[in-house]
Amino acid sequence: MKASVVAHKDFTVSKIDDRVYGAFLEHLGRAIYEGIYEPDHPSADKNGMRGDVAKLVKDLNVPMVRYPGGNFVSAYNWEDGVGPRDERPTRLDLAWHTSESNAVGVHEFADWCETVGTEMMLAVNLGSRGVDDARNFLEYVNHPGGTYWSDLRIKNGRKEPFDVKMWCLGNEMDGPWQVGHKDADEYGKLAANTARAMRMFDSKLELIVCGSSHADMASYPDWERIVLEHTYEHVDHISLHMYFANRDKDTANYLALNHKLDRYIKTVASTITQVKNKKRSKRDVYISFDEWNVWYHSNKQDRTILEGNSGWPHAPGLLEDIYNFEDVLQVGLILNTFIRNSDVVKIACIAQLVNVIAPIMTEKGGPAWAQTIYYPYYFASIFGRGTALNLIVNSPGYDSKHADNTPYVDVSGVHNEEEGTLSFFLVNRHGTDSIDVSVSLQGFAAGQIIDHQVMTHTNLEAVNTAKNQTEVAPRKGSGAKAEDGSLTVKLPPYSYQMVRVKV
Repeated sequence: MKASVVAHKDFTVSKIDDRVYGAFLEHLGRAIYEGIYEPDHPSADKNGMRGDVAKLVKDLNVPMVRYPGGNFVSAYNWEDGVGPRDERPTRLDLAWHTSESNAVGVHEFADWCETVGTEMMLAVNLGSRGVDDARNFLEYVNHPGGTYWSDLRIKNGRKEPFDVKMWCLGNEMDGPWQVGHKDADEYGKLAANTARAMRMFDSKLELIVCGSSHADMASYPDWERIVLEHTYEHVDHISLHMYFANRDKDTANYLALNHKLDRYIKTVASTITQVKNKKRSKRDVYISFDEWNVWYHSNKQDRTILEGNSGWPHAPGLLEDIYNFEDVLQVGLILNTFIRNSDVVKIACIAQLVNVIAPIMTEKGGPAWAQTIYYPYYFASIFGRGTALNLIVNSPGYDSKHADNTPYVDVSGVHNEEEGTLSFFLVNRHGTDSIDVSVSLQGFAAGQIIDHQVMTHTNLEAVNTAKNQTEVAPRKGSGAKAEDGSLTVKLPPYSYQMVRVKV
C-alpha cells in the first residue's frame, strides 16, 4: 500500500503558536497532591514539589499551564489558597465530591511554574462568584503594591507581581454539572462585564471566554454565537473542550475521531467569523482548546467517589486513566489536527499533566514515569514549533462512523525556518498493512534525515507501569531516506512516527 504527500515551502497554514502545546492542572484527584506536591517524597524540593515530576514536565518544554480548574474553579475562593499554610481553611469541593486542604495555592503554583520553566494561565470563578472577586484576584496577582490586595500579596511573601497575562473567564459554564451553570445570555453578559473590568486594570490581558464543553452539547454551536455576541470586543479567545474514548473497542472508529475534532474547530471558527462580520469588527478572536485528551479508562472506578459513596476524601485517586499503545495513535492524531488548524487554534492544553488523565503518573513515595501518550506530546512540543505546512495528502482510506474515506495515513508537517528543519508527524491507522509514504519536498533544498523516531507495539492495549516504564516507548527508526527532492518512509501497521529533515 502506498501514499503520497506534497510539502511546498510556500503552501502554509500559519505560524504555530507555541502555546498550542500547553497543559492543565486542576485541584482534582492526585494532580496537585501526590502529583506535583508531595513534601515527604525523597525528591521533594524546599517547597515540597516533587523533583522527579518536575524533570518530566521540564523535558516537555510546556509553554503554559492552566490552573486551578476546571470544574473545581466554579466554586473556588482563591483567597483560601494564600497566606500561612496552617491558617488556610479546608473546604468541600462540590465538583469532585472531595475535600480541599488549600495547601497549594497561587503562590506555590507560581513557584512550581518557575521551577519547570512555564507560564501561568489562571482561571477566575464565574460560577459561584463574579466581577468583584475576579478583579480582586487580578489585583492581588498583578498589581505592584500600595493597595489592599497587592499589599496582601507582598505580606504573603511575594514582592514582585506575578504578571499573569492569560485569564480564563470561568469554566464550562454551558454544563449543568457546573456550580453556577448559566445559559448563554446569562454567562455572556457576566463574562463581558468581567472582561471589561479586567481590561480597565490592564488592556493588554489575554482573556479566554467559555465555549461549548463538547460538540454534543444541545446548545452547541448557538452557545458560541450568543456568548461571542456579548463578548467579542472584549476577549481574545473562546475555549473548546473535547475528550476521546473507545468504549466500544472499535479501533477504526476511535482513530477517526479527529474528523469530529476538525469539524468542531471549523464550526466554531466559522461562528467566530459570523459574529465578527455581524459586528463589523476589525478584531480577531481565536480558539483556546484548553482541555483535550483521551478519557474513558477510569470511568467505572471513579463512580464510587463521584457519586458521594466515599464521603469527602482528600486527593483520592480519580480519573487515573492508564493509557495504552492505541492511545499513542489517538494523541498523535489530535496533535496533528491542532497543527493543521494552527491558523485558528492558538492555545491548547492537554488535560491534565500529572496523574489525572495525564501523560505522567506517580506513586506516593515512589517513582514517577511517562505514560504511553507522553511521547507523541513530547515530540510535537519539542519539534512541532515553526510554520505548519498545508500538505496535500493522497492516501487510501476506509469509511468510519465519523467520516467517509478516512485516510489510513494522517500527517502534519512543520517547517522551522530558523533551524532549517522539516518535522513530519505520521500515523498509520491500518491494522495489518504497512504503507510506503513518499513526501515531495518542493521549494526546499536537498536535505538529510537528522532524526527518525518510531512507536509500534504488537498489543494495542500495552501500557507503561511503575515496574515496566518503557513497555511502550519510541525507538530509533530506520529506512527513511531524503534524496532527489523527496522523503520516503515506511509506516508499519498501527504506528506513530516522527521524521525530521535538515533543509
